[in-house]
Amino acid sequence: MSEHMKQIHTFSPQYYRAIFISDVHLGFPGCSAQYLLSFLRSTKCDYLYLVGDIIDVWQMKKRIYWPQAHNDVIRAILGKAKHGTKIIYIPGNHDELMRDFEGIVLGNLEIHDEYIHITKNGKRFLIMHGNQFDGVIKSSSVLAIIGSSLYEILLKLNLIINFIRRKMGFSYWSLANVLKQKVKRAVSYISNYEMALSHAAIKNEVDGIISGHIHRAEITRIRGIIYCNCGDWVESCTALVECHDGSMELIHWTERKESLKKIGIAA
Repeated sequence: MSEHMKQIHTFSPQYYRAIFISDVHLGFPGCSAQYLLSFLRSTKCDYLYLVGDIIDVWQMKKRIYWPQAHNDVIRAILGKAKHGTKIIYIPGNHDELMRDFEGIVLGNLEIHDEYIHITKNGKRFLIMHGNQFDGVIKSSSVLAIIGSSLYEILLKLNLIINFIRRKMGFSYWSLANVLKQKVKRAVSYISNYEMALSHAAIKNEVDGIISGHIHRAEITRIRGIIYCNCGDWVESCTALVECHDGSMELIHWTERKESLKKIGIAA
């Protein structure tokens, strides 16, 4: 058997103790559902945390958009629960109606407004979506909706650009992410957000905090607190994972999937 065929034959899902994903935005045309589906099928975990904005109810109030790939993502998540993975759903601002079911337990699926996760090495992490600390949303819901609409236009342009890039044989690239980082750095939005969450972690006497909301994947240390952001599945296609030793790692799935394709084992 050739080395290439051995790699295909021996491929099995990667195991992580816990996986954290946020800002999937199912129901929104910009959702990278196919990438997420391949990630879910390529991984196993004991705990799967859905850290808010999994379903984009804001978008679905405008018009219904629900292709088969979005349905397949839901089935993949429920399939993990069926096979023993504990699913913790923490609603965000785009799926805040799920907060009405806070505390409900349905088999291996639980819904909580926030949650404490304890890693293998004993670190305590507070998990919340993070929109509670977004100054724009807290001060003006109208501004938030306007911002969301402009963001939607930008992401549609991003889809067109990447369609052309695929036709030309280039890999995925996020125009939206590049522009967003430049603008948000200019107004210190991200820095203020991260500082606010680190303060919440200190107040709750935990070792770290895990959030989503701002679509910027990150692992860093702020004032002694381990700050983690899952990123998103609209632009960056990232997940936060806890490895078998309790350490945290960010997975950039578009890059990982490209490397898997090169050896012929991508899902």
